[in-house]
Amino acid sequence: MSESLLKQIQNTVIKYTEVISNVVNVDVEIIDKDFNRIAGTGVYKDKIGNNIYNEGYVYGEVLSTGKPHVIDKPGKDPLCDKCIKKDNCLEKLELSTPIKFSNEIIGVIGLICSEEEQKINLVNKMDSYMQFLDQISEFISNKIYEHLEEERNKKLIIMLKEIIDNVDKGIIVLDDKSRIFHMNNSAMKQLKLPPEYNLEKIEIISKNEFIFGEEEFLVNIRDKEYSLIGQLLSMPDIVPDYNKVFMFNQLRKLKNDAYELVNAHQIIKIDNIIGNSKQMQLIKKNILKAAASNSTILITGESGTGKELVARAIHSESRRRDMPFIAVNCGAIPDTLIESEFFGYVKGAFSGANPNGRIGKFELANKGIIFLDEIGDMPLHLQVKILRVIQEKKIVRIGSNQVIDLDIRVIAATNKDLKQLIKENKFREDLYYRLSVVPIHIPPLRERKVDIEPIAMKLIQSYNVMFDKYVHTISDSAKEILINYPWPGNIRELENTIECMISLADESGVLTKENIPQNLFEFKSGRDFSSKYDTIRPLKEIEIEYILKALDFYGNDTSGKKAAADKLGIGIATLYRKLEDL
Repeated sequence: MSESLLKQIQNTVIKYTEVISNVVNVDVEIIDKDFNRIAGTGVYKDKIGNNIYNEGYVYGEVLSTGKPHVIDKPGKDPLCDKCIKKDNCLEKLELSTPIKFSNEIIGVIGLICSEEEQKINLVNKMDSYMQFLDQISEFISNKIYEHLEEERNKKLIIMLKEIIDNVDKGIIVLDDKSRIFHMNNSAMKQLKLPPEYNLEKIEIISKNEFIFGEEEFLVNIRDKEYSLIGQLLSMPDIVPDYNKVFMFNQLRKLKNDAYELVNAHQIIKIDNIIGNSKQMQLIKKNILKAAASNSTILITGESGTGKELVARAIHSESRRRDMPFIAVNCGAIPDTLIESEFFGYVKGAFSGANPNGRIGKFELANKGIIFLDEIGDMPLHLQVKILRVIQEKKIVRIGSNQVIDLDIRVIAATNKDLKQLIKENKFREDLYYRLSVVPIHIPPLRERKVDIEPIAMKLIQSYNVMFDKYVHTISDSAKEILINYPWPGNIRELENTIECMISLADESGVLTKENIPQNLFEFKSGRDFSSKYDTIRPLKEIEIEYILKALDFYGNDTSGKKAAADKLGIGIATLYRKLEDL
């Protein structure tokens, strides 16, 4: 059972009772609406806390009517009929007046005269004493209001602290002396500060720059400096001890959250790369080797061969796997925006910019990997800046003079012949050598036909789920067409083809020749295709391709290698030496 309002301020009620007794010179008691004696003087002082329900009939009348009541002949009044003391009552006069709060009767003030002289004095000054009691009643009511407000504020602070301690953002509460009044768990974790930093002086300086719609701040605590992003809010006066509240995230955490939101579903492991050919087995080995280093990587191959897939696999197998992977298509960004996309900009950096500023791709990828796809389409003027970023590992946002340090790995990809672009003065030679520290070439699908069937079956599994189908087999005639088709669009074209075939498949669960799109029948021969699509390649590359092709055909054991060497017209020792070079 909850305490009555008068019980909650009992100490104050006792003081008012003593004031009344001193002024009127009679015994005083105050009861709450449950007939519990909250305060008393004289003979009632030692009986505080008693319940007088069985004798407080006069008080019951006041509680029910809300009006003052005077009994000038205690024991003889009709209200005393049920009282257990009516025949031996020692009281000479009893004056009772209600205590009101919010239009509710919450208690009674009782004045009791035990001597005739007290009675005469009270009767002679009845009107003035009644006004006095009304004022005391109002004082008590006001004190209850103040008490409830104080309790509400206490509960508000407790609730506010619970909310603060359970939000992901870092929150620091400042007092009026710019000291730390409270830190939530996220703030202590992000700043690596123990709880004893409470009451430490804190300096929060705005940089007047905005990223992701929030302001950047430099924060100093005990000579430690932090770069944070968030909001500094002033608190209303009704919340004691809370002068300002700083809600923040470290910029790195905000970038990681943005990355996870966009890329959480795109984790690619090496097992996601389908291919049983010698070329793909070699590429998988190189992915694992490249993942262990921090060198820049240049992935080359025709459009649709899966260059981004390889880049993501390197990321997933590297020690940066838990850090961002940011993919940028250099050929898809307009020249006028490409610099701001890469390096970001601050508030008001240029006309038409986001008014809150924007973080660039390099900064978003900090601690992780940035994948520069279609690097061959990057304008020359930006190639210089990209080279400087790779060399110096620093950037500056447009419109800012603050240098941002980077810990980043760069993977680039292209379907163009960068050496030819260098000759044409369309690509910087120094950038090419900076990017191609670890080169990985992905052969087109027509040069690794053994991979077509397992890739197609993997795609069938995916599209079965997407289209709620149950395709389980490719007929031999359809399989022959798929394997012999040159796939100018590589895996991307194969994906589109399988999607089309699944859409057209019947309930048999078998993909047949009739399901194959018509465009696959519109080529004459592999030789015609090769003359149209192939480019002049280095002899070394062709030699490697044919060695792997011969081993695919004859086998990788000793007898297979001997047969392959004979067919290639080289000695077995030469073959082993060339394999060692691979």
